[in-house]
Amino acid sequence: MDEKTDWYGADTATFGDRVAGAREALGLDQTDLARRLGVKVKTVRGWENDLSEPRANKLQMLSGVLGVSLMWLLNGEGDGLTGPAEEESVPVPEIRSLLLELRQIRAEMDDAADRLARVEKRLRTALLEATDT
Repeated sequence: MDEKTDWYGADTATFGDRVAGAREALGLDQTDLARRLGVKVKTVRGWENDLSEPRANKLQMLSGVLGVSLMWLLNGEGDGLTGPAEEESVPVPEIRSLLLELRQIRAEMDDAADRLARVEKRLRTALLEATDT
């Protein structure tokens, strides 16, 4: 990858990519970030998967917690991360493809977790009804 590649610029990365990159650079997992911001892990997951965006007050907090500028989070310009370590040499199209696949897998896992929670709730309800009779 050449030195001019802007890893987190508007043409290369999404808001979610920048949030995830900054979070990982700090060594935080999604649970840690959610706790610091006072939101649910599912909310952070939605931001990182570009399924939702934070409200203005949370966006400001996110910027502060991650130690990056608000503008960098929004469009990749300003104070933020420059990119991964130079040891990586993966072509940009392949990276984009891998990021897309990763997002799809995360979304599928989130859907499966939601379905699992609904089934567990139905099972608990059915067990309670069965023991009441």
